[in-house]
Amino acid sequence: MRTFKELEVWKQTRELRKEIAQLVKRFPTDEKYKLTDQMIRAARSVTANIAEGYGRFHYQENIQFCRISRGSLTELQDHLTVAVDEGYIDESEEKLFDIRIEECIRILNGYINYLLKSKLTKL
Repeated sequence: MRTFKELEVWKQTRELRKEIAQLVKRFPTDEKYKLTDQMIRAARSVTANIAEGYGRFHYQENIQFCRISRGSLTELQDHLTVAVDEGYIDESEEKLFDIRIEECIRILNGYINYLLKSKLTKL
């Protein structure tokens, strides 16, 4: 691969990021610098860390950035729970996002495993 944009995990998390950006537009304006901002930052962190890790020289650094991305995905799951608790979305919508996020985590874990195996074969 020549660029991080070719990674399936980046493509999938990019779509998630766009979906989150659309979702939070429906939130109340008083959440603009609270939950809305946190959700946008977490979603952007996912793709940004995948991209930054890809640009690193060592496998271990790439893996660490992917782990940060995974943490941001689980952070998004918590923010979605807050959105349900505050009445901004219903539980069925949260469930759909949860499934989407779990799929992104699954693909990301696969990429991390690929990097771990690649690291071991280079030793």
